[in-house]
Amino acid sequence: MSYNTPNSGSLTGLSMNQTLLVSARKVAGQKLQLEFAEILEKGSAPVNVLAMFNQSDNRFSQGGARRAWMTVEAIDASKLLGVDLSDSASWGVDSLGREILMLNILNPQVLIGDELINLKVEVVETTEGTEWQKSNLETSAKRKGKDGDFIMHNGKHIFANTRIALNKANHVFLTADASVANTVSASDSVFN
Repeated sequence: MSYNTPNSGSLTGLSMNQTLLVSARKVAGQKLQLEFAEILEKGSAPVNVLAMFNQSDNRFSQGGARRAWMTVEAIDASKLLGVDLSDSASWGVDSLGREILMLNILNPQVLIGDELINLKVEVVETTEGTEWQKSNLETSAKRKGKDGDFIMHNGKHIFANTRIALNKANHVFLTADASVANTVSASDSVFN
């Protein structure tokens, strides 16, 4: 039974609100890590005006796909996805020496009972980081642009976590604190 057929999908051909099951990677404990990507609808997140006015500067890009990873048992994922994730599948080795199975399944679904259900990437922002996020603020906390200032919510760092949801993603985006650096008073205006 195969209802998720690998295709020639790639991130360059991925449209908004489409999910791509990119690959499976063998990890410790006989587990697999599935990689998903999705370009979120602009209405899902607050508009970043600074990024709009700097869209030609790649440090301000915000149009890429959001990614989520899920660690799974091969036998269970194979059954739910209808895809062969066993050792006999066409596994390859990536540039880092990891065993990878390229899947490129556009809009993957799981079979639950008699119903096919869509898998979606869901973003949940929080100020309660994991121990790893707290120890790695430079790379894990949300910033204004690639190397910009940290974005805060109620004076705390924001961490954007992703996970896989069934049918519909219920994103949680926190409101950023007003930034004194981005505020210009009327007396600072060039028109005065």
